[in-house]
Formats: sequence, C-alpha cells, structure tokens
Amino acid sequence: MRPLLVISLLSACAPVDPFTEPPPITNHVDDWRDEIIYQILVDRFANGDRNNDYNVTLNDNVLARYQGGDYQGVIDRADYLEALGVTAVWVSPIVVNVEEDAGISSYHGYWAQDFKNVNPHFGDIAVFRRMVDELHERDIKVILDIVTNHVGQLFYYDINRNGRPDTTIFGSGSQFDEGEFWQDPIEVISEWDPPYDPRGVQGWTSLGESGPAPIEWVYMPEINRIPPSPPEFHNDDWYNRRGRVTDWNVAEQVERGDFPGGLKDLDTTNPEVRDALIDVFQFWMTQTNIDGFRIDTVKHVDHAFWQQFGPAMRQHAADIGKEQFLMFGEIFDGDDQRIGSYTFDEELDSAFWFSQKFQVFDDIFKWGRSTDRVEALFASREVHYASRPHPGGLNISPQEALVTFIDNHDVERFLFDAPGGHEALKAALVFLLTEDGIPCIYYGTEQGFDGGNDPANREPLWWSDFSTEGELFRHTATLNRVRRSYPALTRGSLAFRWTSDRVDDQEDAHILAFEREHADGHALVVINTAGRGTAHTQYQGTAMSVSFEPGTVLAPAFPVGDERRFTVREQRRVRVEVGPYEGLVLVPEQELRPLID
Repeated sequence: MRPLLVISLLSACAPVDPFTEPPPITNHVDDWRDEIIYQILVDRFANGDRNNDYNVTLNDNVLARYQGGDYQGVIDRADYLEALGVTAVWVSPIVVNVEEDAGISSYHGYWAQDFKNVNPHFGDIAVFRRMVDELHERDIKVILDIVTNHVGQLFYYDINRNGRPDTTIFGSGSQFDEGEFWQDPIEVISEWDPPYDPRGVQGWTSLGESGPAPIEWVYMPEINRIPPSPPEFHNDDWYNRRGRVTDWNVAEQVERGDFPGGLKDLDTTNPEVRDALIDVFQFWMTQTNIDGFRIDTVKHVDHAFWQQFGPAMRQHAADIGKEQFLMFGEIFDGDDQRIGSYTFDEELDSAFWFSQKFQVFDDIFKWGRSTDRVEALFASREVHYASRPHPGGLNISPQEALVTFIDNHDVERFLFDAPGGHEALKAALVFLLTEDGIPCIYYGTEQGFDGGNDPANREPLWWSDFSTEGELFRHTATLNRVRRSYPALTRGSLAFRWTSDRVDDQEDAHILAFEREHADGHALVVINTAGRGTAHTQYQGTAMSVSFEPGTVLAPAFPVGDERRFTVREQRRVRVEVGPYEGLVLVPEQELRPLID
C-alpha cells in the first residue's frame, strides 16, 4: 500500500496546468463598498508582450486600431495600480472577436465571435490566470466585462437574394420640376445593418417585397469573420433578425434590434439561448477565479433573461465556493427608474449610476448647476433601486452597491469640455471618493486625459509614462487612501447637511455638504462645486446644522496635513469656508488617523 500512497500524494501535489486546469477558487471580498474599481481597456493599459503585437497600429492618431496592450502589461504595471490605491480592476472582455470591421479593430472586445476562447491579442488563458493571481496577491480584485446581448457582425441579410452583402442608395436629396424644388430623401440600406422591421428584415427588389430575408453567414478568416463558436451559436433561430435599432424610445426595438454597427442581436427569449449564455459565463467564472462581472448592454436584453441569469450565476458561484461575486450592469440611460428596474426580482446586484453621472458630475461639477439636484437624486434612489440583498448574492442591497463614476469609455472624458478643467475634476473626485456606493475610476483620469467621444477617449496609458508624480495622480491616490482609512466613507450612512438652489453670488451657492456616519467613525464632507470664489455653509446668518456635539473640533482628514479647524457651536451648527472647487473631509480632531498604504 505504501507505493500507492506515495503516488497519490505526488499526484495531489502536482502543479496545476495553467492551460487546462481551472485555478483554485479563492475569496477576497468582505464588502464591495470597501473597494475602489479602476476600469482598464486592456489594449490601452500597458504592452507587456511584444509577441502578440500582430495587426497593431502604433500611431497616436489612429485610436480605432489595436495598440498592443495585454494581460502581461497589467501584471507588469501592478505597482502602478497599488501606487494609485485602487483595490479592484475591471478589464475589458476576454473573448475572441471579429478582428475588424470597416477599418475599425475590435480592441475593445465587444464583437464576440468565440465565446469560450481568449482573444490572442491580449495573451492566452494561462497569462490571464496569472494576471488574476498576481492581482489577488496584492489584494486587487478582478472584474470581467461580459456581453450577453449580441455577437459581432458575422452574417448579413441577403435582402435582394444575390448571395453577397450590398449597400443600396435611394433618392437624390432634391428634385426640380416646373420651377419648384421638393425633397427626395436619400436612403442608404446596408445588408450588413438594415433598419429595424418588427416583422423581421424583409427581402425586396424594385418589384416589391419577397418575404423574410435569409441571413448569410460569412467566412472571412483573414479578419476572423467566421461563424460563431461554440457551434450551437451558429443557428439562424438564435437571433432576432429584425435589423438595427432606429428608435431608442421603442422598447421592442431596444430589446430585439441589432445594436448599431451590425452587431447581431441574440434572441434571449429563446430558452436554448439563455441556457447557452449561462453556460458560457459560468465557464469563465470557473476557469478564471474572477470576482465579478460588469455586464454590457443590459437594457437591450429582456428582464426575464436577467431574472434567470442572476440566480443561475449566484448559484454557480456558491457551488464552486466563490463568495460575494458581484454583477453590475451598464444601463446607458438617464432615466433613473429605468436603471433601477434591473435591480429587482433577483436580477443584478448593482448598476452603473448613469443618472448620477449626468445629473451630478456633468450638470453640477462640470456645468455649475445647483447642488439641490444631488439631494433630489438620492431621494429617488430609495424608490428606484431594490432595498434588499438578493438571495445568495452580496450582503448589501443594490441601493447600497451602486457603481458611481465620472466618465468611462462610452462617453467623452470629463476634461474634454469641462470649463473648470483640472480643478473641477479634483472637486468631482472628492465627491466620487467620499459618497456611498462603489466608486469606479476610468483609467487615465488620474493622468488628466481629455479625449472626446470614442475612440478619442481610449488613449493609451503609456502616453503618461505611468507617472506617479502628477498633481491629479497624487490627488486621486490620496483620496483613495483617505476613503479606505475611514470606515465612515465606505460603509457609513449618508445624510445631506447643506445643498443650495442658488448659483449666483450668495454665500452658500454651489455648496454640497453631507455626513457619513459609522460605528467606527464619523465624517463631514464639504465641497464647493464651482470655481467662482469662496463659499460657506451658511445663509443669511444661519449656519449648517450637523449631528456632532457642540464643542467638537473638526479637522481635515483631507487635504492631508491641513491645519484649519472648525468648531461646532451651540445648537450643533458649524460654518465651514471652502475655496473655489475645494473639497474638505472633516472628522473630529481626536479621530484623525494615519492613512492606509
């Protein structure tokens, strides 16, 4: 029996094959409110392996092509992430994509062709797993971007049945006859991307319609435009085949139309499609030991799908021993109620708070509108988002777990058009990193990147030389450490103490003040959201009311080392003065503490 025992022990101690064997499942999250997410477009973060630099265009003016970033680059620059003080990274999609379309590359990852293999531009499964392990060693969690709504442009609608994808132009723009002009609208119909038809895209010629247009899968291996994988996705009936969304106010189109650009919409009402997608993303959870999913194009998929997907993912996480697995969704919409609708009925744990991005970070910090808008939005959150944790999911409710952000890869950067420039951004960062929820920083924000809309907002981070000395980097890194050092700023309740409807020269115009309270501490945040001049938490002789006891001396935890002090007076009132675009995080003087490294 002894030789058998030796063999068994040797087998148990054999190293895991990083290419074929799933990694051990480990847990790294106690409460997601403690985390600070950093969004990475892998192709734009760092180039660590020149061996996968094929079809790369190294030209600073050509941002619609692959630039060379990869998973090894993330590993190599993990010190940068630690220096910034972030605790989680959201990485762009992992799956194999159509290589390019109309001269634009799939560097972003949203044009899936093979759902169960790794895009070779970024490395292989072994280096991805190594990246996850390396980041976990540094207590940095990993969130993977996923897409359930569509595949890349893998087929066309053969509207005229000639066996090739055509583009047809109708109309001349205008006509002249008998001394009068009239409009003859120009219409362009591409068989790759025809407009929405609720019946399904129809075939037609000059003689009229000919019934539903057949779809033709293409085989263009030179750009990886070939039928999808796994092979079950190569099925006409798995797609809605209704053409491109043309009216974003029509729910049917939004959920069943192709995403503009020819991205073919999966029929997620089909039980076979649902099961296949659930299998795909359970596979990636098992194969990578990641800590969460960021989910793309959520509002383009029916609620019934999410009501099945959410519980299935939570159950799989429990089955493999992964705790606190986060699922947050992109509902690219300004309608707060619509965003929140995806957090009920066991759907998503959280969502990007797009309504806050538009109503607070844009309207207030960028364009100088009144701060009372913040309080109104927070009040609506109590109604629009689920107030209880989902069974088997996080231990906090979606209301508590909203992902907050200033900008991301789908909108122009804050600095692109902010009149207040870096100072306005610094004030916005104070709010982002002291409010409740889970803050998310878009890569390059800390370097002052200022690109406009896609692809200009997807600059390579190496343009900055990964400097840790810039003012914005140091400002962001310090705020990250302040947030992590004071539990009140992560898990504390939030109560507004001063907002104003004034935007002119009154002393409290543009003031935003709120308290965060926790059993382990108490903080008061005061921000001047505008650049006009000094503002005060006082109006017509009445100072701000707070919950601190009279006589409490409040000292700045941020800016670090600031020697100003503010004493709470009778009736628990305090007058705080803040300069243009200045933000203060105040705590009782005796509660000042060293910052977490």
